[in-house]
Amino acid sequence: MFKAKAPHLVILSLLLFSCDAKKKDSAPNVAQTETPPEPPAKKEIPPPPEPKEKRSEKPVNVLLLTVDALRSDMPWTGYKKDIAPHLTQLAAESVVYENHRSISSYTAQTVATLLSGRMASTLYRSGTFFTNYSEANEWITERMQKKGIVTMAVHAHLYFDRAPGLKQGFDHYEMVPGLTWNSQTDESVTSEKSINQIIELLKNPENTKGQFFLWSHLMDPHDQYVKHKESPDFGNDNRGRYDSEVWFTDMWIGKLFDFAREQPWWDQTAIIVSANHGEAFGEHDMYKHAFEVWDVLTRVPLIVKAPGAEPKRIEQGRTHIDIAPTVMDLMGLPMIDEFQGRSLVPEIYGEEEAKSREPLILELAEDTNNPARRAIIEGDYKLIVFETGWKKLLFNLKKDPGELVDLAKDEPEKLKELEDKLSAAFEKLPVVKPYGGNKLRGGGSADGPKGPPADTKKASH
Repeated sequence: MFKAKAPHLVILSLLLFSCDAKKKDSAPNVAQTETPPEPPAKKEIPPPPEPKEKRSEKPVNVLLLTVDALRSDMPWTGYKKDIAPHLTQLAAESVVYENHRSISSYTAQTVATLLSGRMASTLYRSGTFFTNYSEANEWITERMQKKGIVTMAVHAHLYFDRAPGLKQGFDHYEMVPGLTWNSQTDESVTSEKSINQIIELLKNPENTKGQFFLWSHLMDPHDQYVKHKESPDFGNDNRGRYDSEVWFTDMWIGKLFDFAREQPWWDQTAIIVSANHGEAFGEHDMYKHAFEVWDVLTRVPLIVKAPGAEPKRIEQGRTHIDIAPTVMDLMGLPMIDEFQGRSLVPEIYGEEEAKSREPLILELAEDTNNPARRAIIEGDYKLIVFETGWKKLLFNLKKDPGELVDLAKDEPEKLKELEDKLSAAFEKLPVVKPYGGNKLRGGGSADGPKGPPADTKKASH
């Protein structure tokens, strides 16, 4: 048996237990009172790098140079003769379109597309070979003038003077001196005069203190082909003398670039170089241009050097229908509702991928000398339809870039597919007949309107 503890021992034990419990209760809670550890320092996240390509936030000027009859086979696309060193250098610094076409094969129709962003057949125009355009049409230069942009032009063929409709919207519209009229050919050598006049316009601070647009059409590669003493000897045949003309024109373009690079506006100026049409040297038994829409007549260069844009090559097909929207976009101006193409600027700056815009549509609007031609390009194929459809030619451009083998009979399904698409494309366009009363090449008469039915006065925007 256990003996009970003495009462005083029990009381002492209780007191000791109580003191011990108080000590435990009053002991500091280490987990609660210790300073918590500092959280790990946040890593500094560097800002995203500035994109290599970025549109200018300042107003951009545009210098548009079109070189008459400049073929697509140039040194920057593989031509072996060094016939354009300055343009080749420009191409290395620019966006180059490798599969670009004018809308047509004849100056009077392609330049109107450049100014309007519309097919020539949808413009109010005369039915003559050297086509004039009604003031009822609207050029991009008219929109520029309304925004206070200085608009300038320098031209070297009297057609540009004798077609007053082309002059709309230009503050300065100059012809080089000493020109003579020959409806069959160009007898003048004008690159030096053209470039010197351009430089004089651009030297005037009143013309360049704000935003400006200048377009010049350089004529020398047009026949007659002259062998220039300044150029290397490229041969005495037509192509050799033409190459000498291109070299000579390029030499003077180089002098313009030398001047422009020293100007305060150079870094804020977009340069666009293209052509009105190509040139034939025996292909399809043709020489010169006009009258047909073969690729040798419609494929032309397109080089765009835009402030902030990285050099690149774009192989997707494009046409001149996109040039006017591109100029307006570069200059920060709103698109015109009647444009039939789209700006190239987003793909120039890499803001969007260059995707197909096919089908591509070409035409030769009928006049006193040119028969009516229409063409469509989609995928590897090109269809040409003569006048009212009496003749149709189908080519596989990938296998047959020279358009030598007509597949119309061998591939009737493809023929029908493209014919339907071509018809559908033109049904959507506001095609108008030419005016003036002339007899047209197909036998009809140019009895169309000079302006919209109700009111020839353009609505102001």
